Amino acid sequence: MRAGSLAAVVVVAAALGGGAALGIGKGAGWLDQGTKTVVVRAQASQPGALPASATSKVPALSGKGFDPQRIFAQRSPGVVTIFAYFGDPASVDTEISQGSGFVTSAQGFILTNSHVITNAGGSQTVRAAEHVFVEFSDGDRIEAKVIGWDLYDDVGLIRVDSRRHKLSPVPLGESSAVVVGEPVAAIGSPLGNENSLSVGVVSAIHRSIDALTVNLYRVVDAIQTDAPITHGNSGGPLFDARGRVIGINAQIRSATGRGNDSGIGFAIPIDAAKNSVAQLIAKGRVTYAYVGITTDDMTPALARALGYQVDHGALIVDVKPNAPGDAAGLRGGDRQVDVLGIRDQSTGGDVIVEIDGQPIRRADDVVRIVSFSLKPNDVSVFTVIRDGRRRKIAVKVAERQLPTG
Repeated sequence: MRAGSLAAVVVVAAALGGGAALGIGKGAGWLDQGTKTVVVRAQASQPGALPASATSKVPALSGKGFDPQRIFAQRSPGVVTIFAYFGDPASVDTEISQGSGFVTSAQGFILTNSHVITNAGGSQTVRAAEHVFVEFSDGDRIEAKVIGWDLYDDVGLIRVDSRRHKLSPVPLGESSAVVVGEPVAAIGSPLGNENSLSVGVVSAIHRSIDALTVNLYRVVDAIQTDAPITHGNSGGPLFDARGRVIGINAQIRSATGRGNDSGIGFAIPIDAAKNSVAQLIAKGRVTYAYVGITTDDMTPALARALGYQVDHGALIVDVKPNAPGDAAGLRGGDRQVDVLGIRDQSTGGDVIVEIDGQPIRRADDVVRIVSFSLKPNDVSVFTVIRDGRRRKIAVKVAERQLPTG
């Protein structure tokens, strides 16, 4: 995390609510009433497989117990401290970012957060650090090359010359298998204290959190942990009991915004990071589908209060003009009411209940499917409830663009 502006990368605790501003997203053109229209829907794409060059062949630790000492001994050689210089390293005026990272393959690929190796988080044009150095647990330091970054999921990828230092890759696990209560270990360089271990448990899963690196978008499926992490842990690995990386430590939240306060930590799910890495290696950038809608969770109580005849789904509260959702005919809310203690709750919009046959139970399901199962220019069928009737609306998704202004 950037030295000299540490407060900028601490997220102060706030009520997140049930809404989700979607990096995916009215009725003409696709399925007009009274017209028989045949839509040939593109098959939902799946995230690319992680290239072999970026994957560790190291097996998981054996056994069933949780042994932090063993995890540290086996995995700490693969965890690194990252120093990113935004300017001349010899100049005292150069801004320096310090974070953590971990080696994922013998070919020199290292995963971290995008906010460690770029200037993301402000309104300026995002750029990579001019110089990035990696320091290993033995104190040896070598320069790394920035391969790319994903601002939406706060994932950064760098690479070192594997001939310059012996590498100890760590294996990647599956964040989809993580459950609340399982023990975890975080290794990193909090406040510049290299090779530090902290332990705890997964305190929540499927958290929707604000992205530090880009406004308006949220990270879904973030892993919440009570393992103590602070400034400098950013980009470091969160290990499960078998010594597999299940997340990239990215954020802390506390009541005052000070990193030494008691707070909670969040990690980017490793499954999302794999998707980012696969695209960065294949084409040098990460793309996401875009619909241009904002949704809230539909719950049984909210449905009764608003007069909807569907208990679960994603209630569309806003459709951005000229976005794919608008062109396809998705309908957002047309008025606001105070209900169930919620002020200005939008109502009158469609409720999404399926996308390409996959059930939608809440707002985050829409983000998850559009972000990771669709690609730009796919045609996807949204099933919605409108005025008590079930409708199918075909949406040709576009490519998500960074906000401007």
